[in-house]
Amino acid sequence: MAIGAPITKGDIKLTQDRSSDEKSRKYLYTFPISATGDFKGTGIAPGSYLAVVFSDDNKSIDYLDNITFAAGEDHLLNFDMTRKEYIDKMTPEERKQLEEYKKKNADVTAANAKIANLNALLTQARADTKAGNFDSAITAMQQATTQKPDEGILWVALGDAQLGSADAAAKAAKAAGKTATSDPTVQAKYTDAAASYKKAVDANAASKKPSAETAAAAYNQMGQALAKSGDGKGASDAYEQAAKTLPANAGMYYYNEAATLYNAGKLDDAAAAADKAIAADPKRADAYYIKGQSLIPKATVDPKTQKIVAPPGCVEAYQQFIELAPENEQARVEEVKGILTGIGAEVKSSFKATKGKK
Repeated sequence: MAIGAPITKGDIKLTQDRSSDEKSRKYLYTFPISATGDFKGTGIAPGSYLAVVFSDDNKSIDYLDNITFAAGEDHLLNFDMTRKEYIDKMTPEERKQLEEYKKKNADVTAANAKIANLNALLTQARADTKAGNFDSAITAMQQATTQKPDEGILWVALGDAQLGSADAAAKAAKAAGKTATSDPTVQAKYTDAAASYKKAVDANAASKKPSAETAAAAYNQMGQALAKSGDGKGASDAYEQAAKTLPANAGMYYYNEAATLYNAGKLDDAAAAADKAIAADPKRADAYYIKGQSLIPKATVDPKTQKIVAPPGCVEAYQQFIELAPENEQARVEEVKGILTGIGAEVKSSFKATKGKK
């Protein structure tokens, strides 16, 4: 049909009676139109025919003339109701419907092409970020977010590329004897990453169907960017938001907070974050490790006994880590045992006996 949908009810009729009016005309063959808009028939005698399309209320709505069938020949008929001859017969209302359909169809086609392009950019950017090609990933996602600034996941991908670039710059600065917080170029990169994650959060919140996963991922990554730039308070707030947004993963977000703050040298904040991770997931071994590592630098020496005294909670955290540590953490387990032995504390075994088969 001219408005873009196939005719799914009606008949195709063939006649050689071109002189009679429509009501008295005799049709030699009738073929029903299927639900998909197709029709077929056999046994048509050779000759020249007029093919007429009838709607399900027996109204003639289109035709093709001078359709010639030869003996044993298959013939494909296509009633294209967007051709000029058909459109010239349309009423003003029918033409209006046709124009509206064309516009809607063009908009849908353009939207689908845009989505396909954005998906391609996102896929490539993620691969580039993983491979360390940060500049390429940033360029791709800047293009993507310009095309569709209301899509949160695109801003997350841009932030990830910017964060990777910032980490690489921080590493180079460290090799040159500088710190991330003292190098303005590195600071600017972390600031850009944090800003992109903030835009991801805002875009996701404003969408018709906000995603808790997208928001939590953005907050989590924002926490990394802020912590590494030296903004411990902002980082903690971001991790808190991630945990509130997706409570099921709170243990992971609080641990990420603790590890990020520990690596940034903010030991008090790291220990506090480790406590939150432990509260959310008491079986999370690495949270106990971070807590112990964050507290042990505060160990003192008893002036009377000259023994090392660990700060409150430190030994207990180390012992819990040993108890819970998985097999792939045995190197850290030995490290912690060495620390405990060095300060004269009890070392609890992490060996867990398994029952043998009867």
